[in-house]
Amino acid sequence: MGFRDRISGKGTGRDDTAHKPSTKSFLGQGGIPNAKKPKTRPPTSIRDQPWFLHASLPTYSGPYTVGVMAIEVPAENPRVISEITREGHHILRLETVLMNIYYPAAHGAGSGKSPSGKHRWSRETWLPRPRLESAKGYGKFAGAKWAMVPFFFATTMFTKIPAFRNAGIAEHWPPGGNVDTRGTRVKQEEGEVPEGEEDPPVFPLMVFCHGLGGTRTVYSSVCGEFASYGFVVCAIEHRDGSGPRTIVLHEEEGEGSVEHLERNGVDHHPRQRRRGWDKVDYIYSKYNPDDTAPTSEQGIDKELRHAQLQLRLAEIEEAYNVLAKICNGQGQEVANKNLRRKGYTGASSNGLQGIDWTLWKHRFHLDQATILGHSFGAATAISVLRHPARFPQIAQGVTYDIWSGPVHPSEPNPAHKIRSPLLGINSEAFMYWPSNFHTATALAAEARAQEAPAWLLTLRGTVHLSQSDFSLLYPTLTAGVMRATADPQRAMDLNINATLEFLGKVSPVTRALIARGASDERILDVEPLEVVPDIHRPDDRHLGFALKVPHVYRHRVAPGTARRWKRMRRRWGRERDAEVGESEVWMHVRSEVEEVERFLKENMGHGRGMERGKDENEDVMSGSGVSTPG
Repeated sequence: MGFRDRISGKGTGRDDTAHKPSTKSFLGQGGIPNAKKPKTRPPTSIRDQPWFLHASLPTYSGPYTVGVMAIEVPAENPRVISEITREGHHILRLETVLMNIYYPAAHGAGSGKSPSGKHRWSRETWLPRPRLESAKGYGKFAGAKWAMVPFFFATTMFTKIPAFRNAGIAEHWPPGGNVDTRGTRVKQEEGEVPEGEEDPPVFPLMVFCHGLGGTRTVYSSVCGEFASYGFVVCAIEHRDGSGPRTIVLHEEEGEGSVEHLERNGVDHHPRQRRRGWDKVDYIYSKYNPDDTAPTSEQGIDKELRHAQLQLRLAEIEEAYNVLAKICNGQGQEVANKNLRRKGYTGASSNGLQGIDWTLWKHRFHLDQATILGHSFGAATAISVLRHPARFPQIAQGVTYDIWSGPVHPSEPNPAHKIRSPLLGINSEAFMYWPSNFHTATALAAEARAQEAPAWLLTLRGTVHLSQSDFSLLYPTLTAGVMRATADPQRAMDLNINATLEFLGKVSPVTRALIARGASDERILDVEPLEVVPDIHRPDDRHLGFALKVPHVYRHRVAPGTARRWKRMRRRWGRERDAEVGESEVWMHVRSEVEEVERFLKENMGHGRGMERGKDENEDVMSGSGVSTPG
């Protein structure tokens, strides 16, 4: 019997009972953190087969098929964000906003003719186009330059995201269950409209922010999973020099052209004017290139990270404006301005062809949205939550492996304290990084002090990449180099399921969809630990990167074999079930049911659900809790 069966009581013939682990029990356990198969995700085409020469991504486990569209439009308020320059030109500029929107797709997506009229449905490549430029960007980010290009081409050149481009938005409520409980047929069925809900459903909104080295596709599994459970997910590609390489497009003339931007004070290098597009590579600190490392004695480059956060928040505002237009029936206006169309560098020839924008009107909630981010994206999410006056539409936040460098652990200004529900999920590798864990704990405490529910937990056997597509595309590398022992797909399941449980508790607009399709593993009910474990803490030079795992063959070279052996021993009755809290999840901070009920009772019907700041035009970094230049 696995973790999910044990905490739900399925198949046990007995009541569900959770046991509080003793300090002795988890410190003495060095075994595999989970022995359960992940959700079934059948392949969908030849390129998705395990034997195909390139890496593939698993299909999504929710009851909806997933659609995706790529949008890049000129910013409504283009400007230079910071005075930081390279080669005499400003490098942090707001010119356009680029995003992927993942969403629940209508029945029939993937079969018959595509929205563009072609017989074959289009799917976006995981390595963003132009793929050579993206591979070169990753090579530069990794410090290997051209040496990394053959690696990415050999492994992910043909990898595609398992979401259908420009599919129609779903107009049905899903049946009960998901792929894990009912198989893939669940995606072809529809259920009855829940009592008191709208038909067709109005979906909740989620905004996702990537971390350092990320793009709008690197977290496609996270975003696609939430879309498969009924969320409209806006994954922003930040142009702040935190990604490996991103292409910024310009109109040939008029609004969005280089000439128009320069009239607004946005300067450009001569080569940008010649080719009509720009590339933004990862920006290293001029004075401390290793400012993100745990062992960096100088700490982070506060000026650079501060400016990057300013640009990120501005991009979130611009992205929300685009979403508002789509939701308010102005989708065609967005499509007319979209630069990701035929004839533009890095764009698909499909553009936004075939989308019926009338079906998008009033189809997702513009308020009560969730902000979710990984690493630097998690720090961005905290900055958003600390500015409710600027982002009143954001009602709760989720952080995956927060990078503490740009975030103050506690906010002294009462107007900027976190007053929203907060969920923090650590990888085990990041939990051992003291400053990060201290910040994550302090943020949860800050929210609870303002009477907002908060949880903080760690997923055992996981590393920083376990919350991105990299662990799914390169599982052997993740296990062999970073010594991750958790199954990559099971680690993804735990991140998604814990987040869905959190949203089901604190967000009324998500409850009906989550109750209809999600697996309730009661992850957030795990008992908090009395002390922080350190059984897999690496030495300082591997801090935050890898785990220190004994029994190299069993736990590092062949973790899959070890899991199968452990499951067999349980089936034979020769090994006891691990207790909740010591098998897959370590809980550090947990709000009780009474706290959640009190918060909802006091804040229901008040929009965001908290007291907004009074000055809508306040400086975003004033008292924000974000590290500012000294």
